[in-house]
Amino acid sequence: MSDLRRRALAGGKTVSRKARSKPESGLSSVNHSPNGSPGNSRAGSRANSRPGSRYASEDEFASDSENDDTMTMSTNSVSGDEDAGSTWAERLQDRVTELQDRKRSSVQGREATLGGYNHVVKHHFAQRPLDRSAAELMPIFLRDIKSGSSDEERLRALKAFTLTVLTCSSDTVFEDALPVLKAACHDAEEEDIMVEAIYALCIAVTYGGGSSTGAEETLDFLLEIIESDGNSVDAADSGAVVTAALQAWAFVASHMEDLTVQSEQAIEAFMEQLDSSDPDVQTSAGVNIALLFESARDYEEETGESFDMQYNQHRIMTRMAEIVRDSSKTVSKKGRRNLRSNFSSIVTSLERGKGPGYSTAGRSGPNPHTGGSRTDDQGAFHEFGYREKIRIYNQYLLIDTWSLHTRAEMLKILLGGGFGVHYMENPVVRDILSSADVEFISNQRTRK
Repeated sequence: MSDLRRRALAGGKTVSRKARSKPESGLSSVNHSPNGSPGNSRAGSRANSRPGSRYASEDEFASDSENDDTMTMSTNSVSGDEDAGSTWAERLQDRVTELQDRKRSSVQGREATLGGYNHVVKHHFAQRPLDRSAAELMPIFLRDIKSGSSDEERLRALKAFTLTVLTCSSDTVFEDALPVLKAACHDAEEEDIMVEAIYALCIAVTYGGGSSTGAEETLDFLLEIIESDGNSVDAADSGAVVTAALQAWAFVASHMEDLTVQSEQAIEAFMEQLDSSDPDVQTSAGVNIALLFESARDYEEETGESFDMQYNQHRIMTRMAEIVRDSSKTVSKKGRRNLRSNFSSIVTSLERGKGPGYSTAGRSGPNPHTGGSRTDDQGAFHEFGYREKIRIYNQYLLIDTWSLHTRAEMLKILLGGGFGVHYMENPVVRDILSSADVEFISNQRTRK
């Protein structure tokens, strides 16, 4: 059994593959989270990845554009005071010009330019100002990903590539990006770069012009990472890389009409990852199992044919109960609480054929004998039902399928505080979440 499945991963600074191969250097801990970025990259970094949502409450996304713009100018601007008083579109154009003119640029300058570009594109819907330059920027990003002069430059170029595809979807970029992104997964020394390359790959194949064949091959590539505990990309026992591969697999799979071909091998790999001692890996594996069973239910409803998932649901639920019980020995209190919450949601989903965050708790209907009004279902018990919601300004998105859950989680990772702006204005993001019911604060629900 691999180290990843034997021990919980410690927290701290992300260490490169090269550094991990050296003798003991006095570092007391290693962080395998994809969220750690080098010191001056704060504004360009994504929000923390949270494999599980807060069921029975809401994630809220309504960013403060004024604060976002101030941060862009103060931390990531190359031009410094020259940006004061300019609009975000003007600042974006300045960054685009700097990216295109590299003759007199330094490594630090390119890093800062990419950081400023990423922050503006993340917190504003920039399709109109980018339409004319997106095609020219893509080769620049891919070149920086492939041969950037620093790890930070490569990392920010990956973020820029992903954000640009989400802003200006393309029918052609995937073919050029595929070998570069795969190479980044294999040859990067920093785990953060591998994680971003995996995320970029899943966005490129779905919204960068990938075919159904390309999507199937991408699923196979990601499954190799999962099955090998990261060894297939020389990231042995990296919880961050395996978690990213699980999340990316789910995102791509959620766009597939039929998962019958992939299900048998995939569920075997996900069941094995339930034995990981990294709670993020365990949670993501559990979500993917729930996604496969949801796909099987949809297949049976649409075709009328039975679909055998090889693993029976009782065995999976029993295993999850064992994991929650045994996690107290190796997992932190917070990690154990999140694991219990997520596995509880998955078990309920398997038992009841429901989506994520479904609550079987509830209340009885009104009783006219104790002062309540008479209704046709008086005294009947009403379950609370779906409780996973995302609040964006004056509305909620109801997350009631695992397919929708995996898409929303990926967008929250990639867009962070800009999620709300992109949902309201970006047709690509709206398309990704098009199956969500919208519930306005007035409690009037509409179907988009």
